[in-house]
Amino acid sequence: MNMTAQLHRLGQSIWLDNITRDLLTSGTLKRYIHDYEVTGITSNPSIFDQAIGKSEAYDATIRQKADEGTSVEALFFELALEDLTQAAALLRPIHDATNGIDGWVSLEVSPLLAADTGATVAAAKQLHARAQCPNLFIKIPGTPEGLVAIEEAIFAGVPVNVTLLFSPKQYLASAAAYRRGIERRIDAGLDPVVACVASLFVSRWDVAIKDSAPAALRNRLGIAIGAATYQAYRALLQSPQWGKLAALGARPQRLLWASTGTKDPDASDTLYVEALAVSDTINTMPEKTLLACAEKGAFSGGLVHDEEADPLSPFADAGIDIDVLADTLQREGTESFVAAWESLLQRIVQKST
Repeated sequence: MNMTAQLHRLGQSIWLDNITRDLLTSGTLKRYIHDYEVTGITSNPSIFDQAIGKSEAYDATIRQKADEGTSVEALFFELALEDLTQAAALLRPIHDATNGIDGWVSLEVSPLLAADTGATVAAAKQLHARAQCPNLFIKIPGTPEGLVAIEEAIFAGVPVNVTLLFSPKQYLASAAAYRRGIERRIDAGLDPVVACVASLFVSRWDVAIKDSAPAALRNRLGIAIGAATYQAYRALLQSPQWGKLAALGARPQRLLWASTGTKDPDASDTLYVEALAVSDTINTMPEKTLLACAEKGAFSGGLVHDEEADPLSPFADAGIDIDVLADTLQREGTESFVAAWESLLQRIVQKST
């Protein structure tokens, strides 16, 4: 049994953190679903920038739409929705078989809207309605401004993938926003089932401290953040407050491990996948990481859940301020997505002539 099969048997969903037109037209994504237990897709501006830049598959459509007078941003969303709705159709049987728990694809609102709550909510509603796709998440960043947008989107019935979360504290803030949206739906007599996942970014922690942390802690902080966040996740699901909502039919916001490709060339390419293997979670992997997992045999271990231990204490002892660094990583992540978005739009402009 290879690692992807073992993760699936464990109860962890495997999602692919990549989408390209070539993956769809070549049948590769269909094969990944069948052979490697892939049950979802995520995307972001960086992924689409690379997809459009490295392929000619989009060129004819870009020129046609540009000639018709379609704006650059609108043109991008047309391309993205074409890809993602095709991927969603491939995943729809999984979505139906799991009663909407799995089989999702994700599309991000413009990162330029990150500080504008109202515009983010309006974009989320518009994209969701436009797609006419029941298994499409709209990605909204879990920034302070984004939290209000997440609550409003959930209340409006828009499925949300909360992105750019880096710590247990940020995760809990996103979970509270989701809960408030569901509570408002219940008070309004609306269906309490609106899907939501919380995406915790993992590997960027170890990149951030690689030159300052003691050697014994190298490549361990991302895993420790995951373990601490999983503790918070389990405690929340066991709380009386959530129990009341669950009794009324609400579903938990699922915890998703993001950025699980190993950045250190000296470390195992499945480091974060093996360490964060645990049931009732999602791991969205870059294609390189997925293939590495598919090629490897079964592994032992996974995430050990200990309610009493503090996974972050060795890092606090080493002088690392988790909350300050988490805020820095979230800000840098937002800036990185803005840069990728601007690069993406410029690439479309270049291909439109």
